[in-house]
Amino acid sequence: MVGLQYDCLQNPLGAVRLTFEKAVASGSDPATFNGKDWGATTIFRDFLIDKGCLSQVPILSSESISWLKPNSLVRFRGMIQDMLGNEFYVGAYKDGSIWRTNKFMDVSQFPMCSSSDMQIWERRLLYCVPVPGQNLWVDYSSKPLINQYENLTILQKEKRQREDDSAIDHMDLSECVGSLCNKKMREGGSIADSSQQQEPETVGTFSITHKMTDFDKNYLPCLVKIYDSPESEMKLNDIVEFVGIFTFGAELEKGGFDEVYDGLCEDALVHRPSAKIPCLHCFIHRKLATDELLSSSFTPEPKSHLVKEIRKSLLGHLTSVIGNDGLAAHFMLLHLLSKVHARVDSVAVGKLSLNLTSFNEESISVFGNRISVAVKKLLPFTHHIPLTVEYLNSTSLAPRKDYQTDRLETAVLQLAEGSHITIDETQLKAGTLNSTGVENAMLLKNLIELQKVDYDFKYYKMEMAADVQLLVLSEVKSNILPADIVLPFQPSSVCESEPVPLEALEAWRWYLATLRSTAHSIEPEMQKVVEDDLVAARQADRSLGSHDFSRWLTVGRLISASFGETCLSLDHWEMVKELERLRRERLK
Repeated sequence: MVGLQYDCLQNPLGAVRLTFEKAVASGSDPATFNGKDWGATTIFRDFLIDKGCLSQVPILSSESISWLKPNSLVRFRGMIQDMLGNEFYVGAYKDGSIWRTNKFMDVSQFPMCSSSDMQIWERRLLYCVPVPGQNLWVDYSSKPLINQYENLTILQKEKRQREDDSAIDHMDLSECVGSLCNKKMREGGSIADSSQQQEPETVGTFSITHKMTDFDKNYLPCLVKIYDSPESEMKLNDIVEFVGIFTFGAELEKGGFDEVYDGLCEDALVHRPSAKIPCLHCFIHRKLATDELLSSSFTPEPKSHLVKEIRKSLLGHLTSVIGNDGLAAHFMLLHLLSKVHARVDSVAVGKLSLNLTSFNEESISVFGNRISVAVKKLLPFTHHIPLTVEYLNSTSLAPRKDYQTDRLETAVLQLAEGSHITIDETQLKAGTLNSTGVENAMLLKNLIELQKVDYDFKYYKMEMAADVQLLVLSEVKSNILPADIVLPFQPSSVCESEPVPLEALEAWRWYLATLRSTAHSIEPEMQKVVEDDLVAARQADRSLGSHDFSRWLTVGRLISASFGETCLSLDHWEMVKELERLRRERLK
């Protein structure tokens, strides 16, 4: 039996070519291939998912880019920061009497001539970045694969050297150079000999990182090219894992194209980032949930007794972190489990922002730092905002559209779902807000109240839904940031908490990531109990309104989730009422 003519990891373009040639040989018309798979994506889906080989694919990062081979198969995990529109390219063309394809490529591998047989297709461009606020323990590295890939690279270089020595005698160099100059396709590059199955390398023996001059080497963006996928599958700020062919260093340049390519590239020149950045031609992609970002091997079944044990230990840890304030620790736990799970009109159902008050200069220096460190160790994406008049007046909080570059400029509040923000309001002193400061204050207010951020498109504002946990630390109840829960902070100890073992941290991370997405319901008999209690509470205190009752129901849902349960029980509803009673006592 003849083996495969390609290597899905090291030579994915071999699979693309083989399946294309097979489809054409079977009688399929290449003109019908636009926007559909002729079998290439199916091969990779089978290799990666059905055969379970996804873990063999290295992850593209600022570390791995120094050893990854161009035109090999890689993964990239990141947030969609900008959607750059569509790009036209020559998808299929005739090389003499032979049909060839440029799909999943930056450059044509064979000479092309403008003809009526040339097929113009479209692909979407996504500008993706590492998730803002990503903490170091969220490890995307591919270190175990480095040695494996270095060995493969040495073997393949030796093989290519033998092939090159054999083929050089049959190559007309002047004809090749002339063809390259006259038929240069998109973004620059070299033309491969038609007998080669491996895409030619573009970086030789030098590290790719020496070309990375236009952005932070520790913050690696990626231009992802999407094929044959509905636009509705992905949206701005989604965290997505892309698997596809890695290319680097190709850059669009005006001039030097045949007339047919000048028209194709004009639009791409407007949208494409100016920096030379890695590019990924995507075969498959999937949106990632928070629990899929955990690098831990701790993935147990969420059984009731285990969940309760983890809950008890995490609650004890939070209590220790915030000075043995048990009530604050309970609300902190619920806050860390909160998530927007539905939207009814303008109400984001499920959010639970928390405002801890009674901080002063001394206590914020101790407990503010402890809380920030604890949250960073528990949640994958965290941010800290030191709220001052100067900060509000000078910082860009909302993303803005730059129509000269046709790019969306990122800002502080362009965040992925599940992000956490700690806002230190103790530094806010009397002062005057300018127009930017007023706008920023309103942006923060809308985020904490509505879970929405207004993106600035110069001529209009566009509301973008968010799902961000907000914790406010302040001296008194915040007027700028009206949180769902306001609680005076009352620590009784300043002792340092004990060091936390890694196993405990991994269990707590799993707990928070898994249980925040737990389904929830209220049985009819329990619903009657809740309704009666809400009516009685309203009769006892006329100041209570729908906002308060909605908060109670949210707390009830989160208490149930914290125990790993999906239905509100009478015991948990009693806990809701007791927590509310204790909170209101502190506010007196």
